[in-house]
Amino acid sequence: MTTSIEATATWSQALAWRMERHLLEPVGAASAADVVRRLGAVLSMDESLAELAVRTRSTSSAPGELAGALADGTVIKVFAFRGSMHYLSPEEGGIYLALRAAGRQWELPSWVEYYRLEPDAWPAFRAAVRDALSDGPMTIAELGAVLTRRRAYRHLKPVFEEGAGTLIKPLTWQGDMSFGPPRDGQHTFQRLDHNPLWSGIPDLDDAGPRAVTAYLRTYGPATREHLDYWLGHGLSAGRRRLDTWISGLRDGLAAIDIEGTTAFVVREDVDSLGAASPSEAVRFLPGHDQWVMGSGTKDVHVTPPRLRDAVTRKANPLIVGGVVAGSWSRKDDELTITWQERRRAPREAIDQEAARLAAILGRDLQVKVAVQ
Repeated sequence: MTTSIEATATWSQALAWRMERHLLEPVGAASAADVVRRLGAVLSMDESLAELAVRTRSTSSAPGELAGALADGTVIKVFAFRGSMHYLSPEEGGIYLALRAAGRQWELPSWVEYYRLEPDAWPAFRAAVRDALSDGPMTIAELGAVLTRRRAYRHLKPVFEEGAGTLIKPLTWQGDMSFGPPRDGQHTFQRLDHNPLWSGIPDLDDAGPRAVTAYLRTYGPATREHLDYWLGHGLSAGRRRLDTWISGLRDGLAAIDIEGTTAFVVREDVDSLGAASPSEAVRFLPGHDQWVMGSGTKDVHVTPPRLRDAVTRKANPLIVGGVVAGSWSRKDDELTITWQERRRAPREAIDQEAARLAAILGRDLQVKVAVQ
């Protein structure tokens, strides 16, 4: 990647530009599917937080819209970054799964020994899973019951009885299946190739540069360490592969000096970044929101070190101009704001954002501000 500096910016400019890319300022009227596509991925370990992450980025959101998008296939849910469940776009999500599958976990000796599935038996197992799901979504117990009727997979019965968590992850990485709509509080899985919007898993050498570009378009300006965090540690892409992809994109990327830090953006975004004006917009985000998770909680320009532990532990961040300045919590109709900045809390902006949150939740909220 070139390191010849082509432009300069301040961190306040950079974060304001990124807030626009995140649909946080201004907030538009994007659909749930459009929000997921823009963010690349939305963590779904806690469905209430995932829904709020999507709804806070749209003026036209409605309760249950994200679940509806999953049901109609305009978003998919799979195991992706750090092995956790994420919502992805069916059109573009395959680029992240290609990177995640590149580690070929199912070929590791420990994997083969535990599951007693040799690498050359894996394609047949995948085909058996797709065949079992051909008639519609199944719970893990139902899928296990069908698969273990086959002599080759009878030994996996205890694995499925325990939830088969690790065994099934590569089946989503390789595009064989995805989460379906929940049934009676249980996860279901369905064939991914039955979704007409699914674009498949691209070749790794095609997926890698696309993933780098997509990250920079939404989470830039980003350093090499940011890319390694998101695509390397997040998807196990491998540093050598990342270096190759980044080098191949050098003509399409630009190096920016941000107050002494070299960061990178897609070249066509240089002008809009330079034109960005610092923002003082206040936003209440859910715990583990992509705003903080996409850059990593170690990024001191987004999450001050004194607030990192709380944000990592799923505190709901309050951001001002893109920087975490405190947190918020709700108990029934009481909304408590914990302000953790030395400057005075912008009470008018906080009240406005509280009103927006109240509208999203459909509740009348009483606001209390506590200063720490």
